[in-house]
Amino acid sequence: MIYLDHAAATPVSKKALTAMQPYFADDFFNPSAAYLPAKKVRAAYEDAKSTIAHCVGAKNNDLVITSGATEANNLAFSLIKKKCLVLATEHDSVLNVAKNYNYEEIAVLKNGLVDLNDFKKKLSADVELVSVALANNELGTIQPLAEIASLIRAERERRLAAGDKTPIFLHSDASQAMNLLDINVSRLGVDLLTVNSAKVYGPKGVGALYLSHDVRLKPLIFGGGQENGLRSGTENVAGVIGFATAFREAKEHLNGNRKKYEKLVKILRDELKKGTVEPIFLGSTKHQLANFCPVSFPGLDAERLIFKLEEAEVYVSTGAACAASKGQKSHTLAAIGLTDEEIAGSLRLSLGELNDEENIKQAAEIINRVVKEEYERRK
Repeated sequence: MIYLDHAAATPVSKKALTAMQPYFADDFFNPSAAYLPAKKVRAAYEDAKSTIAHCVGAKNNDLVITSGATEANNLAFSLIKKKCLVLATEHDSVLNVAKNYNYEEIAVLKNGLVDLNDFKKKLSADVELVSVALANNELGTIQPLAEIASLIRAERERRLAAGDKTPIFLHSDASQAMNLLDINVSRLGVDLLTVNSAKVYGPKGVGALYLSHDVRLKPLIFGGGQENGLRSGTENVAGVIGFATAFREAKEHLNGNRKKYEKLVKILRDELKKGTVEPIFLGSTKHQLANFCPVSFPGLDAERLIFKLEEAEVYVSTGAACAASKGQKSHTLAAIGLTDEEIAGSLRLSLGELNDEENIKQAAEIINRVVKEEYERRK
């Protein structure tokens, strides 16, 4: 098997799996219970939560643990009373929740980067939330969040000077960037930040939302009042401990990971160029996560390519797994101005711990062969 879809899911790391193990059967106690074994579980849970917070430059009480990035993104939007702005290339868990409010989309340039001029035009006095992912889930494009945050701070100061009390906050989904970028909420200038265990070699079904002290959210789930009343439900102790272990592990190996993937992606691109069909590499290679290699073979059907590659045990995707499973055209690729033919022939290749130089070269050879066969079949 050659797995090139780490943007969709990562295997749980050995360290994370080992750390989680005791909390399934031995230390199974409900952390809200009053007796000593449960209090020990509570302490382990809070320590893990503090580790996750530390990984983004925050404190334990700044986090709300959720069931993943989708819930965290939905919770972030609960502060809106008037209007929000979202980047046109955002994940469906941002775009689809925004549609429940008065919202506008911020345009992107052809390389996938935010169009700052369009953002400035749309930053009206009634905007309360701006949501821009730190790194896009299909292109790997890294957005200039610090610049966006600076524009938002200027708008906040303008409002205060005018006696306008309408708040404005910046939210970012950092799920895709956790293995490769040094995430710090202060340096990014964000007020809310989503992180996701499933993208960082932790277990699925666990995420977190960072929120600054002046953010006031409304709970989506009601019950026993866990997570400071913002996310009721018995805590997923094993999941949070696995998440914390995996995130800390990733944080410790950021530079090594970047260098590894930069080398492997260069090999992958160079090998794909050797094929009989010239590939189009998508997004901004200058502002792109080191493990991303989105590519298009115009005129081909990516769904057929995926099927043929699967037969050779090479696993890739056409983009976001949730959209691909419904056969939807990628709104991200449409937003950067690709033609229907270019979108139809697009693959998202994302590298990770399961890849090395040998299987990358093998994967490129198989992709080149399948692409050639498909072009010849269409003649």
